[in-house]
Amino acid sequence: MALGKLAAVALLACLLLLSTIKAADDHPAPPTGPPPHKIVDTTKDCSVACDARCSEHSRKNVCSRACLKCCSVCRCVPAGTAGNEETCGKCYTDWTTHGNRTKCP
Repeated sequence: MALGKLAAVALLACLLLLSTIKAADDHPAPPTGPPPHKIVDTTKDCSVACDARCSEHSRKNVCSRACLKCCSVCRCVPAGTAGNEETCGKCYTDWTTHGNRTKCP
């Protein structure tokens, strides 16, 4: 009889523990968006920001030239080495080349 009560208590404890874990999982994690961009001072910050942006690019000189042009006009360089263009706004995302490709890296 004592073994049956012990099993019932253990089962109840397991169910209570599972319901606590389930309740903790019900809260969704906050959305992680792109990292914020920084408005840059074109006279001194563009080269540093573009060097970081183009550091992993296969054609660093081409990337850096385009990035410096975009930085001087749009006054923004997205965070990271790729993506996140939407954080700089329409100037950065809508500027295209003659081949209708995005100009800014």
